[in-house]
Amino acid sequence: MRERLFIIMQYLLPQHLISRLAGCVADCRWPWLKNAFIGWFAKRYQVDMTEAVQEDLTAYPCFNDFFTRKLKDGARPLDPAADSILCPADGAISQLGAIEHGRIFQAKGQSFSALELLGGSPEHAAMFQGGQFATVYLSPRDYHRVHMPLGGVLREMIYVPGKLFSVNRSTAENVPELFARNERVVCLFDTDAGPMAVVLVGAMIVASVETPWAGLVTPPRRQLKAQAYGQAAPSLSRGEEMGRFKLGSTAIVLFGPGQTGWDDSLKAGDAVRMGQSMGRVNSN
Repeated sequence: MRERLFIIMQYLLPQHLISRLAGCVADCRWPWLKNAFIGWFAKRYQVDMTEAVQEDLTAYPCFNDFFTRKLKDGARPLDPAADSILCPADGAISQLGAIEHGRIFQAKGQSFSALELLGGSPEHAAMFQGGQFATVYLSPRDYHRVHMPLGGVLREMIYVPGKLFSVNRSTAENVPELFARNERVVCLFDTDAGPMAVVLVGAMIVASVETPWAGLVTPPRRQLKAQAYGQAAPSLSRGEEMGRFKLGSTAIVLFGPGQTGWDDSLKAGDAVRMGQSMGRVNSN
């Protein structure tokens, strides 16, 4: 009953208004408020600050700076195998597997359309038909920067407006097409393993999504916006930061057919850390 009420309330609540208000609080620089909020959050979610470059909670100018904190060098070593696909973020595997008939498995009988996830472009969806996907859920206590699974050149970034449902397990099991309904930023890369998409999915109270090359991505007017990159396209190395969530969410990685394979030992619910190997690029 409680879970059902939680789902119903998400349909009824003003999702974007709540998220904007949460963003204002997270950006607040009043010492008494931000220190109390950061201290409560770190204790509530048992955040390991020994990994952070700045361990002093009160030194962060605002909650968002604490939430997107930088880690010490070596805190997330990259798997050394050149052909390994790196996990893009700390969190847990929500699902991973094959993209079948243009659909991506969500949870408990739910799936969503790759076409819709990528912003409605048949050309983009066709690149990943029969390929592989991995969905990583970032919990509140996790490190909230997202990194490159493989090195690549950015070909296009697409902002897709949408809802802001929670992305936890119960919502994933009960809200149809969840990840293709929520607001998201789609980043399409050319890599040595063919096309790769890294999709940063927003959620309830996620204030914003940022990338190193574009800064704050969420526009004031929530309309589909695509930005193609030509000769000046950013080139990012394997393991390099490519985005960050202010108040957390989900990252989905897509690869084209026949190019990659996931580690057989990984399954839904497994805890993962940024930089560990999730699979391998197939040798030609």
